[in-house]
Amino acid sequence: MSFVSIRDLRVAFDGVQVLHGIDLDIGRGEAVGLVGESGCGKSVTWLAALGLLPGKARVSGSVRIDGQELIGASASGIEAIRGNRIAMIFQDPSSSLNPVHRVGRQIAESLRLHRALGKAAARLEAIRLLDMVGIPSAATRIDLYPHEFSGGQCQRVMIAMALAGQPDMLIADEPTTALDATIQAQILDLLSSIRQETGMAMVFISHDLGAVSAVCDRAAVMYAGRIVENNGVAQLFETPKHPYTRGLFDAIPDLDADRPRLVPIEGTVPDPKNLPQGCAFAPRCPQASNFCAAYVPELKPQPGGGRVACFHPGLKAACAPEPKAVVA
Repeated sequence: MSFVSIRDLRVAFDGVQVLHGIDLDIGRGEAVGLVGESGCGKSVTWLAALGLLPGKARVSGSVRIDGQELIGASASGIEAIRGNRIAMIFQDPSSSLNPVHRVGRQIAESLRLHRALGKAAARLEAIRLLDMVGIPSAATRIDLYPHEFSGGQCQRVMIAMALAGQPDMLIADEPTTALDATIQAQILDLLSSIRQETGMAMVFISHDLGAVSAVCDRAAVMYAGRIVENNGVAQLFETPKHPYTRGLFDAIPDLDADRPRLVPIEGTVPDPKNLPQGCAFAPRCPQASNFCAAYVPELKPQPGGGRVACFHPGLKAACAPEPKAVVA
């Protein structure tokens, strides 16, 4: 039985459908990547699952954690899950940390809320968490304000806050996007080591295929509010079957080549208000047929493993090179 099970999750804003039936399972201790361009619905999926969308959003479907339904649950029921069972960190720590409160106080607030620790015990645990995520001299820096930390250190503080409730699953929403390459690598190493130490599951939301390959066991590729391919990381990187997945690989620069021209995915993600009639990727797909323009493909199991939503899975465009290996 999956630890988290999402079935037919749909979200609409002001009558405009932005998620079109997401199905996803996450096992205990498993790391799953959600990949895709901006606007594909990666973050909305988990904001909807945790009840964090604004009131105008209309959410339907099912999200279960250990069999407990979250969609339509009471506010108290969802609050018991957030932080305690599932925690979330965001890509911009500067907008998530309160600039007028010391970081120690913010971490201690989570500890008192989720673990009912007293003031002294919460302070000691906050120091331990800061030390765990690699903040130097944690005992003296616990009383500093967010602006006194670098961007990478603020992200480490956010990870410490997320770990305060000892969650069973961590959702990392593009946690390395705003950081330079060196700090990105450090944060990825930190997430991997914490996962190994705690045994928690993780959902890693990113458009960076290299980051996904570094920390995830399995990946789901999203496009225009749907999952279009789902497979183990090794299989997905070796033999991508959906033309959108292959396009993401083809757009990665090859550092070992003699500066060849990149193969971009022409066009942009369609506006949810004006989706194509058939497959949403058909207008950008080099192998689309008239059938693709008329019908929406379902996510179906493939003979070699994984699931793909495509009428022509595995076909290669005439101009597309083999997918390149990605190194984080």
